[in-house]
Amino acid sequence: MPVKKTQKGLKKEQKLLEPLNTEIELQVKGTSHLGLGSYGFIVVGDKGFEYYNERTIADYIQIPWTEVEYIIASIYFGGRYIPRYAFRTKNNGDFAFSSKKPRAVLRACREHIPADKIVRSMTFGQVLKRNTIWLIDKIKGKK
Repeated sequence: MPVKKTQKGLKKEQKLLEPLNTEIELQVKGTSHLGLGSYGFIVVGDKGFEYYNERTIADYIQIPWTEVEYIIASIYFGGRYIPRYAFRTKNNGDFAFSSKKPRAVLRACREHIPADKIVRSMTFGQVLKRNTIWLIDKIKGKK
């Protein structure tokens, strides 16, 4: 029996996506930086953080609040510019996103994640210093 497609391109046998949240607090346009960047919608709700691709329904990310270990924000110019933020989960690693209103997204997340779990990312100078010290220690350890 051939599989028929509906008007929107979904197979009839394919189940629709089950949303994680029961209540939506914020919805903005955003980008997922997992692999190649993909554009979609970021939804912050009562039970977690969700990202939905605007073209492909099967391309989505759902992160429950119980799985979030840290939220890492790249902050420039004293907090006036936030280009991206990442969610570090307990089991699945990091998920990086950017959005039109990053400050509003982080404030909505702060209602569910304690403020001490939302941290600034390291600056370029801090990363360079850390790696230089690591390299020097590694060279000294070999001699």
